[in-house]
Amino acid sequence: MTSTARRKGQGQRTVSGRVCYTGPMKILSVEFVKSVSSLAQLPREQRAEIAVVGRSNVGKSSLINCLLRRRGLARVSATPGRTQYLNYFLVNQDFYLVDLPGYGYARAPESIRQAWGPLVEGYLSARRELRAVIVLLDARQGATERDQLMARLLGELAIEWIPVLTKIDKLRRNARDVQIRSVAQALDVSDARAIIPFSARSEEGRDRVLAAVADYTHRRSHPRDSALTRTSGPARLGSAMKGRL
Repeated sequence: MTSTARRKGQGQRTVSGRVCYTGPMKILSVEFVKSVSSLAQLPREQRAEIAVVGRSNVGKSSLINCLLRRRGLARVSATPGRTQYLNYFLVNQDFYLVDLPGYGYARAPESIRQAWGPLVEGYLSARRELRAVIVLLDARQGATERDQLMARLLGELAIEWIPVLTKIDKLRRNARDVQIRSVAQALDVSDARAIIPFSARSEEGRDRVLAAVADYTHRRSHPRDSALTRTSGPARLGSAMKGRL
């Protein structure tokens, strides 16, 4: 497993001694492109893609709106489980930010629960343009079993991923440090500093997330290899998440 570490200084990271990025990108333009309900509908343009995934009600829409500085671009709903498709946003006319359906909401209709695994796993498994996945975790709950399954799946598929701890403003300083270490251990992240604390309200962590996105979208394409986790056996969504959406 490749070690991952962060140097002191905003937005700067090293992987195997190599500095990957030094600062966040500027958001110049954002455009909603389409919602995708099947793999056949995926865009055919060869643009880099960064996906965002997490449990329902983890704050995914709030994070997207905060990152892109477009209020209401991704719908924020009081009812978890509203996102049922792959939603494509074109950023800076350069890359796609892809909003994946949330997982873990028991009240989602059965038809949606059954369709979630094949759609998302099919996308993660086969999408060559996918450069990295932003994995969101609720700071108040930490890493749940479903989050661990997602991390294992990404490790198995050798997909780079960016762990982000949302709603960090809900925790006191001493509690957040403990939670960050706990999440790193639960997800088998080699360096707890790779976990990005994030708050849509205060915008803490926004620059760090954008810096990571800039790194992954602008680096040359390379074979998938995760620097964060070990490959830990089969964890296919179709079976591992069955009945657990």
